[in-house]
Amino acid sequence: MIDVAAIGELLIDFTPGDGEWSFVAHPGGSVANFLAQLSVLGKSTAFMGMVGQDQFGAYLRDTLVGVGVGTEGLKMNPDVGTTLAFVHINAQGDRSFTFYRRPGADMMFTEQDIDYGLIDSARYFHFAGVSLTKEPMRSATFAAASYARRAGKVISFDPNYRATLWDSEQEAAEVLRLGVPLCDLLKVSDEEALMI
Repeated sequence: MIDVAAIGELLIDFTPGDGEWSFVAHPGGSVANFLAQLSVLGKSTAFMGMVGQDQFGAYLRDTLVGVGVGTEGLKMNPDVGTTLAFVHINAQGDRSFTFYRRPGADMMFTEQDIDYGLIDSARYFHFAGVSLTKEPMRSATFAAASYARRAGKVISFDPNYRATLWDSEQEAAEVLRLGVPLCDLLKVSDEEALMI
């Protein structure tokens, strides 16, 4: 049995470097970061999601393996590149994001890609809002979370609202609200709480 299985995004975060237009690549994605931290703390974890079959995807897979996150549920897409996110920090220290994902591999994970055995073997299940922004990943995420609910797993949900990934705030609110009844634990910011 594993402690936590999760479905979501795995991508490259480019954070500001030393120069004005200099960026440094880091493994990213809220779900992958969550599992990596749990693994570092000694918990057994498994990730379900998709990256491109490219150098970024290989780097991300190797990073998960390196910190002990199970990658049996990770798919590598030969036709769509790994999603990239550029992180911008303003003078007040607030972050904003520019995503290169039209489409990105994280969006292309389907219901047929779900490893239900990983959910069955987990004590907890986690999902987040970035994987709800576009199809087919939206349907796959809801299918996995619904399955985990029927299987009696303890479920956590992080809406992780990123405005630039949604067609509108109204769409985001409507879709993110659907995740609330599926979870036992809800992690929200003030902005997300007001929205949903």
